[in-house]
Amino acid sequence: MKGKFKILLSAVLVSGAMYGQVVDEPLRVVQRIGEKLIRETPFKYRLEVAPADSVFDDVEFVNFGRTFGLGRPAVAYAYTRIYSDNDKRMNIQLEHNDACKIWLNGEMVYEKKGNRALNLIYEERSVEMSFQCELPLRKGENTLLVKSETAGGQWTFYMQPPSLKGSVTVEADYASIGLHRVADVDARIADLTNWLVIGPFAPGIDTLYAPEMEFQFGTMYSGLGDEAITWTIPKIEILGNMIDPKEWGTTYQWNYHNGGVAWAMQQLSEVTNDIRYRQWADNFCDFQLSGMPFVKHQVRTLNYMNSANHFIIKTPLLDFTLAPALPFIYRLRTEGDFKNRTNYETFVNGMMKYARDEQIRLPGSSIYTRVTPEEYTTWVDDMFMGIPFLVQASLYAKDDAARKAFLDDAASQVIDFIPQVFDKKSNLYMHAHYSKRPEVKMPHWSRANGWATWAMSDVLKVLPTSHPKYKSILKQYRSHLEEVIKWQDKSGFWFNVLEYPESKPEVSGTAIFVMSIARGINYGWLDGKKYRPILEKAWKALASQVEEDGTVHNICMGTMCSEDVNYYINRPFFDDDTHGSFAVMFAGIDVYKMLNDIK
Repeated sequence: MKGKFKILLSAVLVSGAMYGQVVDEPLRVVQRIGEKLIRETPFKYRLEVAPADSVFDDVEFVNFGRTFGLGRPAVAYAYTRIYSDNDKRMNIQLEHNDACKIWLNGEMVYEKKGNRALNLIYEERSVEMSFQCELPLRKGENTLLVKSETAGGQWTFYMQPPSLKGSVTVEADYASIGLHRVADVDARIADLTNWLVIGPFAPGIDTLYAPEMEFQFGTMYSGLGDEAITWTIPKIEILGNMIDPKEWGTTYQWNYHNGGVAWAMQQLSEVTNDIRYRQWADNFCDFQLSGMPFVKHQVRTLNYMNSANHFIIKTPLLDFTLAPALPFIYRLRTEGDFKNRTNYETFVNGMMKYARDEQIRLPGSSIYTRVTPEEYTTWVDDMFMGIPFLVQASLYAKDDAARKAFLDDAASQVIDFIPQVFDKKSNLYMHAHYSKRPEVKMPHWSRANGWATWAMSDVLKVLPTSHPKYKSILKQYRSHLEEVIKWQDKSGFWFNVLEYPESKPEVSGTAIFVMSIARGINYGWLDGKKYRPILEKAWKALASQVEEDGTVHNICMGTMCSEDVNYYINRPFFDDDTHGSFAVMFAGIDVYKMLNDIK
């Protein structure tokens, strides 16, 4: 391993205890990560041509209004080709305004008349559409012609394969789409778009126009108002993308683990008195707030639903609401007046309302749950995604009743997650639980177990010992960590799946356990004599994975949930994946606080 930690934690403990000196070695490790973030994070968008994906595995759309204009009734056509490896019947979802017809290989397969508004439903990890259509695809090439009418207000056509809602258990047989095999279309055009369009024609979904009878280039047709028109391509859009995007999510992208980095940088600034780390966190938050109108434009006006930072636009999932909002509420809570505080307050007030009233909860329980991959799936992840925000909200709220309500909610959720995702036979947390298929048992993923300990420690830090749920939470925290420590490898790490050595030692889960144990020793929840040797070994292992330049190794990327343990065993590992780097930062900060008796 590179960047080996030079000083054993045990030696540091002895020297600190004997001489009363400030022990800052853990901070020096964490500062390497912070310095790398400062050096390498641009907080800017890079302009790119909107991509045309040749695999029909996501939303395809034609924005006729952007190409032909709005404000008058009209009709237009869009043309593409779908390529299938075999004969099959493929169901697709559709959304369109007003009237629409679709032909596949010259045969009409869909017709809907009348005026209607677009009704896209944005769910946790998918967009659901109003209509369906079956495409009887033949092996090889299939032509698809869409006829769309507008009454003048909206004019966009969407289609997508049936939503899998993020499931890893459903095998999808996707077709290809686009113009690359059209002999008379240059490849440079096919690289830009999957569609050809022609219009506008005079309104009338049943009026027969030439594109329904022939497909020919180099011919002019009589359009709306006798305008001469011919086949062209939709308006090509320019999008803002992250600079040097990463598969796991670029450091300043809107996601819970990047919000976690900003939260860690705030606390690193506090313990080092170095304002640069807080400034990084401020830049992260300011970039997100100031960029919201731009992101909304790309998602809702240009219709690129998966464009950069799209999850910030009303995605009903804790990963993209409460968890990345943590540095915003923490800044409001710990800093006085600052330039755009009002914008922060508006945003955080919206998140507090979301936490109270809008995030889906498991029927008959207090806990947050999800509808992906099926209704209702309860994830251990959501103990971290939601509960720490509730704790921060309880500290930030303006009146006693609100403070009590948020803290009571946090405490109740810790307890109510237990019957759903805690495996009492193993004394470990399963990654998730299907309410409608309770017999399914999921693996004990390391990071998921870490999320549980994180949430419990956050609640225990602020919950009065007199609270009726305090003793139950403390008992669960102790019992769980008592089991977790049994699975620590001799290297100091915990494996990616706790009981499976073949799943490899992993940094993020190890880091969260280190943080949680350090807190337990610091606050007196755990026996220091028993847990310090475990902490020493684990922190030494973590520090060995942080290079001098701040690179952090061996981090499992984000996962969906699965009952197949091999899914977790085979997940890719990355350097600098912020799922792990922000956990290492918190681990180092909490070890430092423990060594110096800082609450």
